[in-house]
Order: sequence, then C-alpha cells, then structure tokens
Amino acid sequence: MGSPFFAYLSKLRWVIRWGMKRNVVQENVMEHSWEVATIAHALALIRNRLYDGQVDANAVAAAALYHDVSEVITGDLPSPVKYHSDAIRDAYKSIEAKAEQELVALLPEPLQASFSAYMLEHALPAEHRQLIKAADTIAAYLKCQAEIAAGNHEFSSAGKDIERRLQAYDELPEVAYFLKEFLPGYRLTLDELMLHKTDRA
Repeated sequence: MGSPFFAYLSKLRWVIRWGMKRNVVQENVMEHSWEVATIAHALALIRNRLYDGQVDANAVAAAALYHDVSEVITGDLPSPVKYHSDAIRDAYKSIEAKAEQELVALLPEPLQASFSAYMLEHALPAEHRQLIKAADTIAAYLKCQAEIAAGNHEFSSAGKDIERRLQAYDELPEVAYFLKEFLPGYRLTLDELMLHKTDRA
C-alpha cells in the first residue's frame, strides 16, 4: 500500500469546529483551513505592499493550509477547554506536536523534510506563525459575527473575547487594514454584494 497521508487529510471535512456550541451553520476544519490560508496570504501581502515587509506570502498560505492538520488525529478541542489551565494547554500542545510528527511520518521519506517545513509548527518562522495566528483569530471572529447575525447568541461571549484579541494586535497594522477594508463586505447579503459599487469601479 502507498502512503495514506492525503487520505487522512481528506477526513478533515468530518472534523467539526465549535463542537460544544450550538451552530446555525456547522464549520469543518477543512473549510476553516482554506479560509485561514486566504486571510493569512492577504495579511502577508498587505504587510509587504503597505508596511515594508519581506514575507514569503506563498509560504505563509501553504503553512496556513496545514495549520490545524493535527486535528484529524486529535479532533477539535474548543478554546475554553484548551486554555482552561496552563497544564491542559501545555498537554494539548504536546499532543498536537506529536500528531503533526505522526502525519509527516506517513509521507514517503523523500517528501518528509519538505512537508515538515509547513506542517510542524515549531519549524515555521516566527513571522509566519504570527500571521497565521492573526488570520486564525480573524476567521474565528468572522464565524462568531455570522452566528450572531443569524440570531445565535451562543457566540456572543466568544465574539467579544475574540474582538478584544484582535484589538490587541497593535503591532500588526495589516490586521487593522484587513478589518477596515474587508470586514464590511462580510455583512452584506449575496444580493447586496452583487449590487455593491466601490469607489474604484
């Protein structure tokens, strides 16, 4: 038998996020990873174009695609549980790291080093980790806002907490830029998006 690596990754569509909350629309890890990758890619490009950054935006996007890949083994642990105590947080981080290593080991040996550069969190440049974490936080905020807009107050406290975290990203002007430039569009319906005219048009 060949490598089961990508067969494992295909199961990410069945790993449901926000499992301890009632969801109007469920979100799985596969779709979440795509959203984080696109936002992280945008943050890197914004940093490069507007704030004199020198980030490899493509590498950031690739790493972001794999940022939650360990959850195909561990499942998604809700943040209130994951960060309930230092002991639980540290134990879960250790489990995540071992799961990442086990997944890399499923690859053919000639590919393992190349994939490790994107899949093993400790192997990522600090700047890449920072942007991916910021993108992950933005994606969580967007999810909370969508649930609240649908009348689901289960996400109210989480939304406020995540908003505070976003406001604390003072050292990342690209986060503020993304929110100012793109957040309003998320509040529009499809019909409004189709009719939306920008100053650039």
